[in-house]
Amino acid sequence: MGKWLIIFALISIWMSVSITVLILFGAIKYLLKILKSPKNELTTLSETPMVTVIVPAHNEELVIGDTISAILNLNYPKDSLEIKIVADNCQDQTLKMAEAVILKENVKGIDIEVIDRKGTGGKAGVLNDMLKIAKGKWICVYDADAMPEKNSLYFLVKKALEDKERYGAVFGRNKTRNYKQNFLTRCINLEIVTTQRIHHTGQWELFKIGRIPGTNFIIKTEFVRNIGGWDNGALTEDTAISFKIMERGKLIALAPHSEAFQQEPETLEAYYHQRKRWAKGNYEVILDNFKHLFDGSNWRIKLEVLYYTSTFFWFNLSILLSNFLFLSNLLAMIVRLFRPDFSIPFTFGGSNREIAAILLVNWLLMFIIYLLQINIALVSQYGQETTTNLFYSVISYFTYAQFFIVVATSAFFSLIFDKLFKRDGTKWYKTQRFNH
Repeated sequence: MGKWLIIFALISIWMSVSITVLILFGAIKYLLKILKSPKNELTTLSETPMVTVIVPAHNEELVIGDTISAILNLNYPKDSLEIKIVADNCQDQTLKMAEAVILKENVKGIDIEVIDRKGTGGKAGVLNDMLKIAKGKWICVYDADAMPEKNSLYFLVKKALEDKERYGAVFGRNKTRNYKQNFLTRCINLEIVTTQRIHHTGQWELFKIGRIPGTNFIIKTEFVRNIGGWDNGALTEDTAISFKIMERGKLIALAPHSEAFQQEPETLEAYYHQRKRWAKGNYEVILDNFKHLFDGSNWRIKLEVLYYTSTFFWFNLSILLSNFLFLSNLLAMIVRLFRPDFSIPFTFGGSNREIAAILLVNWLLMFIIYLLQINIALVSQYGQETTTNLFYSVISYFTYAQFFIVVATSAFFSLIFDKLFKRDGTKWYKTQRFNH
């Protein structure tokens, strides 16, 4: 049994490394292409379709003002904008803060409305309510903490116009606006930069696969109506609708120059609850879409299901297993110093040195690739290629990355217990905001 566990761990590690290297190759190819022919010029758009901007806000009094101001400053024709600020079941001053900002700002000629909502369904419920009344040809979503850069919507629409038939949605990049606050926010920043600059670009370059990130994206209004809107109460409504879009054979295109600045958790508790909700929601989406591996769905959705399944189930399990094997054998070696007759539990033979060497090479390779993808991402983003970030990238592997495994495992068992005990798993922790 021990031999097979070792073989499983080794194969899993090599599979994970291979997929990471493949995505990294695609990302480098894409980044080099961008460098050779930058497409961030502000040329006149061939058309400026009406866009309905929706901002779902639940108890967001600390950040809603800056976000509204940023949206009002968007470089997009004001007569082609419809803005809906939705204070969703708020118990704080979000509604009053939003109304005060609109009174203070110059909103002449802008169709903007602040809505006091008392409905259900969370963020997905807000989006579905606004979907019923949206006048825009496209719907744009910004979270209440996501300050869009002034050209972000321009670049989203510009990308959408490149292929109006195939592109069902377009998404941009998100940056961490509070990354210098502490060790945790710096590690989150590394994760965000790597996700945006490596994973998203690599998958788009190689497979034309994109994912709606929850904020800073546009989606065709009529199309989203036809697919039934967002899943009310979903923990990760963005991932769920991404699969719906792919089911219909549409693409979710990447607009790399569209950027928004979002606030990330600054305490371990806030981070734990937020990422646990995300992981749990992704588990739900995987289970709901696993059937697509065996039906007549297109190859992109099959590949995406396989990618999510491998990442959240197989590779997480293999990491836990490899850590268990390592710690078990390490403990056994320590015991053997005092009791020479004590046997090593996981080995191919009488000596464990050969398998230990192989595992060491594998773990070292994973560490090197982890650093490589982070630092390639940092170099590709202005202001991030610093010695400080290089230091944090090393430390984060042994701290932040390992803690996420704990979060993902906790989310998995939480989902299992929800199913076993018929618990309502749609209730989620509101991410704490911070005033700076």
